Amino acid sequence: MGSAPSLDERDYVREGATQTAVKILVVGHFAVGKTTLIGSISEIEPLSTEETMTQAAEPVDDLKGVKGKTTTTVAMDFGRLTISDRIVLYLFGTPGQQRFVQMWEDMARGALGALVLVDPERLADSFPVIDLIEHYGLDYAIAVNHFDGAPARDERALREALDLLDDTPVVTCDARDEKSSAAALTTLVRHLLDRA
Repeated sequence: MGSAPSLDERDYVREGATQTAVKILVVGHFAVGKTTLIGSISEIEPLSTEETMTQAAEPVDDLKGVKGKTTTTVAMDFGRLTISDRIVLYLFGTPGQQRFVQMWEDMARGALGALVLVDPERLADSFPVIDLIEHYGLDYAIAVNHFDGAPARDERALREALDLLDDTPVVTCDARDEKSSAAALTTLVRHLLDRA
């Protein structure tokens, strides 16, 4: 039996750079695109704990309004994105189902902020997620994940529906697209810097 390969600092930090690691949560309700966003943007092979959904999950995971979902995150997702010579983001994706909420406390520890993914067709599913983020005292930005065929939503109406503070950033993104996901994370980082 061989030993696991060892990792050193060079696997996580660019050579010659002095970087600050920033822990960011990527959160949202079930089937909103968290795993997709981290996968689209991570500069390392992302850790994904996606598993095939079974019949046992049918009574627990509400697939109403969700098309073609066959897998679900059962622990967490993890990725990394270097945004400058000084800052590297470590992205932790949380599972969206209520039964995984107990994991959030550990994942929130040490996080500087959260990117909250929202499906505009299922806004009510976002309320418990935003409540948790606020409970843990994290600053956040809202990223409205644009799904194919979904109509564009008015930002003011979204803000009102989600009961957001005036300074909470709201952006539209496509979690499948690297540039769009990067823009959403950049909005969050700028918000965190403004609040610092």
